[in-house]
Amino acid sequence: MKSIQVGLLGIGTVGSGTFNVLRRNQAEIKRRAGRGIEISMVADLDVTRAQAVVGPDVKVVNDARAVIANPEIDIVIELIGGYGIAKQLVMEAIAAGKHVVTANKALLAVHGTEIFAAAHAKGVMVAFEAAVAGGIPIIKALREGLTANSIQWIAGIINGTTNFILSEMRDKGLDFATVLKEAQKLGYAEADPTFDIEGVDAAHKVTLMSAIAFGIPVQFDKAYIEGITKLGAADIKYAEQLGYRIKLLGITKRTSKGIELRVHPSLIPAKRLIANVEGAMNAVVVNGDAVGNTLYYGKGAGSEPTASAVIADLVDITRLHTADAAQRVPHLAFHPESMSDLPILSMSEVVTSYYLRLRVADQAGVLAKVTGIVADAGISIDAVLQREADEVGGEGSTQTDLIILTHDTREGTMNQAIALMQALPTVLEPITRIRKEELA
Repeated sequence: MKSIQVGLLGIGTVGSGTFNVLRRNQAEIKRRAGRGIEISMVADLDVTRAQAVVGPDVKVVNDARAVIANPEIDIVIELIGGYGIAKQLVMEAIAAGKHVVTANKALLAVHGTEIFAAAHAKGVMVAFEAAVAGGIPIIKALREGLTANSIQWIAGIINGTTNFILSEMRDKGLDFATVLKEAQKLGYAEADPTFDIEGVDAAHKVTLMSAIAFGIPVQFDKAYIEGITKLGAADIKYAEQLGYRIKLLGITKRTSKGIELRVHPSLIPAKRLIANVEGAMNAVVVNGDAVGNTLYYGKGAGSEPTASAVIADLVDITRLHTADAAQRVPHLAFHPESMSDLPILSMSEVVTSYYLRLRVADQAGVLAKVTGIVADAGISIDAVLQREADEVGGEGSTQTDLIILTHDTREGTMNQAIALMQALPTVLEPITRIRKEELA
């Protein structure tokens, strides 16, 4: 049988990895897919460099639309990235009846509803395993492996840059700015790391997982997003002393009122497996009603790990290329006519527990006033710790840190209590609030 023909748009880090892994493992992949899979055309603005990567037998052009227009091409891989030209090319490929494979989580998180609807109408597939957690097959697990379950919640370390930074801060006791520079020097962080450190990249990914887990449209605009830029070395140290690790988590959860969709730093008990994921690695915990907790761990980025996911999608499409469109796995796991309209909860409605750190004047009555505000708000306190002033500010210091751990409470209630505590003249700095997730 003739090999299925693939056109590749963009042959950077992931594109070159995809080409090389596909060529290296071609015989094994053919045995799995039932026919060969061949990248026969590549579009890249740097034609000379691209030709050097793929060799003389592959046609290289500088116009992506030439790939889409080629009637011989069955599948288009989009590895350009971003929201602009990438969206236009994906929509044009779908309109031309091509299946699409993409690693573009930003595109799908923002425009996925439109893209999936177009693909459904045209009877083609859009596959995106590589868009979330690199080489970890989490999309496959959610769409197919856990299909018997009512998914209750997902919590993931899904950005390697921030996990590397937090690991270094904990291991070396350094502040955020110092470790960020180190991460940039080592290539773990971009020159402009905003999408990573502010949580946007993780929010793109958890938005996609949420849609698949709960059968809802992709709704990135409703996600709560908070990054790691305000975390201090002191909080990481205190968390460790209390038996917790701080990780940037993407969380989505089913509740009686709707779906939680949020990204923020979280305290996780050190005994949890996910709390011990260090460096640039990724991990996702999925809780299903039948299976309980399952953990998916591995490299969340990189040339060949991401290529592994891209090629898995190519194999899936090759197997189902001639199948009736109605028999294929739906893009978001649930059939389009069965999608849910469950609302995404505002952050003020989310219920979780909290770590609070207050820098306060070291004088009598401060603790009573602070805990009185918490009690009056109806917030149950799990633990209160007051550090020695000398430990916090050195010998003779007149300031100390007061740490409060709470039981579950509504975020809106906590916001009101924090505002009242912040107004106390004895609270000397902005209060640090980090949400706490037991992940039991």
